[in-house]
Amino acid sequence: MGDGIKIQFIVATRECDENFWKNTATGRSLALYKSQHLNVVLYPVNQKGLSEIYNSAIDQYAGEPCIFVFAHDDLHILDFYWMHSVLNGLNHFGVVGCAGNISRVPYQPSWAFKNLQLEWDEAKNLSGVVGHGSQFPPENVLSIFGPPFQQVKLLDGLFLAVLSETLRKNYLRFDEKFNFHFYDMDFCRQAEIRGVTMGTIPLSLIHESGGNFGSASWRQGYETYIRKWGQ
Repeated sequence: MGDGIKIQFIVATRECDENFWKNTATGRSLALYKSQHLNVVLYPVNQKGLSEIYNSAIDQYAGEPCIFVFAHDDLHILDFYWMHSVLNGLNHFGVVGCAGNISRVPYQPSWAFKNLQLEWDEAKNLSGVVGHGSQFPPENVLSIFGPPFQQVKLLDGLFLAVLSETLRKNYLRFDEKFNFHFYDMDFCRQAEIRGVTMGTIPLSLIHESGGNFGSASWRQGYETYIRKWGQ
């Protein structure tokens, strides 16, 4: 990466340190990328909420110029130039991700769904491509949401990237009321009211999890989200 800025790749896992690199998709992917510009900040055997973990990393590294990547541990990173794609995206947007929605409607329960019946939003509002499965080619589905490199209002939290300077000057952090569900929705709402732009980037990923929509913990997160934002 030409300007020498370092990526702090923040990832939490229930695996121990050794097994993260052997057993998780993200660990196996990152093991391929030996770069002086990449530092993996691993939280092994994790039982804490993602917001708490991410804020801990922000507190540790926000004082130095860097790019934060906040990612799940079940991602197959297929793009050999993923670091350059992130940097290029951050030259245009304040926060970048792999999938998102250019629209946001009242009581929306996900970046992709428009209501609690989990109906997909219109294709014209969606942006990005994500594979689903445990291998390449993805055995489940390739979700082609829409053209990437669009400004959006909501991003999927499976992979988020932002400059430390953007977080610092906008007092932007994760709300620790959200352990796993809705931390990404809330983060995007915070970015929006602070005038921080968000956009999707072309980045080839396979996500092993399809989400846990409709579970008791998900519904509790939704209720917390609506109490905070009103809609």
